[in-house]
Amino acid sequence: MTHSIDVFWSFRSPYSYLVTPDLLRLREDFEVEVNLRTVLPIAVRAKEVLFTDGPSKPRYIVIDAARRAEFLGMKIAMPSPDPIVQDMQTLKIAEQQPHIYRLVGLGVEAARRGKGVELAYHVSHLIWGGEPGWNEGDKLARAVAKAGLDLAEMEAAIATYDPMVDIQANQAALEAAGGWGVPTMVFKGEPFFGQDRIDTLRWRLEKVGVPKR
Repeated sequence: MTHSIDVFWSFRSPYSYLVTPDLLRLREDFEVEVNLRTVLPIAVRAKEVLFTDGPSKPRYIVIDAARRAEFLGMKIAMPSPDPIVQDMQTLKIAEQQPHIYRLVGLGVEAARRGKGVELAYHVSHLIWGGEPGWNEGDKLARAVAKAGLDLAEMEAAIATYDPMVDIQANQAALEAAGGWGVPTMVFKGEPFFGQDRIDTLRWRLEKVGVPKR
């Protein structure tokens, strides 16, 4: 029997970036499939509830993500450009979002090709790893290539269907599992929310007897 873990994941979430090495290790250590299920950032899919309680939450996330990255020995910097076009003073979200819809489309296509986690790892390291202009030149193409994929070929494939159908299904599945934020890992219907819940998820895999590799 093949066990599987669904990972609800966002290109704009620093914690989604920080979890990617652990997702690869899960596959290395356990006989499981890890399925990337990309969702839109909450800034787009639920902007009416984003940071409605003031600036304390975004300020904390910035501090905590940097601290967590240092703890994990990973580089982190605010993306340049931000995957979401947003006024960080007013928190207003722009109507036109050229970056995030391109990225989520790549996430959907990579998952269809069985390379979702690989793409998430390499592209999020490009976006969050401290290099400015991640969308310039061939940087994105090179990151996609590291995942064993071809950017031009993927974007040609994406043009033949609407990836938002998959995205909306992923978002509905996240809600159905009792989740709201990312990253959320779901195993046998049980959600594990947050990058720091990987150890708990590993404990659960061991407890139910998922074979190790």
